[in-house]
Amino acid sequence: MNNSLEIKLNEMRYRTIIFDLDGTLLNTLGDLSSSVNYALRQYGMPERDQADVRRFLGNGARRLVELSVPEGTTTAKTEEVLLTFRKHYLAHSLEETAPYDGIPELLLHLHHMGVTTAIVSNKPDPAVKELHQHFFSDTVSIAIGETPSIRRKPAPDMVAECIRLLNCDPHFCLYVGDSEVDLLTSRNASLPCCSVSWGFRDRDFLIDAGATTIIDHPKELIELI
Repeated sequence: MNNSLEIKLNEMRYRTIIFDLDGTLLNTLGDLSSSVNYALRQYGMPERDQADVRRFLGNGARRLVELSVPEGTTTAKTEEVLLTFRKHYLAHSLEETAPYDGIPELLLHLHHMGVTTAIVSNKPDPAVKELHQHFFSDTVSIAIGETPSIRRKPAPDMVAECIRLLNCDPHFCLYVGDSEVDLLTSRNASLPCCSVSWGFRDRDFLIDAGATTIIDHPKELIELI
């Protein structure tokens, strides 16, 4: 590491940034909605509009499907819909999904600054890793999704695993996300949280959920670190 970069790192408040994925780095709403409605149609269930799906996001695929199926749907039938959703989404997760404006530039800037970045998501781990490789393989070090061995957010497990794999100092870590789940995750992991207003929850919702630091554009994150 050259001296100028070493000085810059020493002056920064945060040297590792752990990002949520959906609603923070990527706008995945279109593909998620399409897969939800595909699965619902297969079982003759009424479809959901994107506003519904947006509200249901944040707690993983199972909770998304549980909230999407009609009230009174049996557990067994919900499991069938969930399986259909997962298969369809894994095959169609890149059709409409794209980074939010300013995200690629932000990640490249952080990379050049020597800031380590990671992704934690309640999406199934194979989908998280596919999206990571497709969009962010050159700028984000690792990506972790939901697996049987790692509890989903707001449990701190994914964040703890990131810190372990990166061998970084949690005192210099910042968590960035777009929802109340992310606020709880950061709190459970004892990390400061920066909320973003461009995702699946608006600024007023985030304030009501307890957010104290909110940014409206990715470039604002540079000022925080």
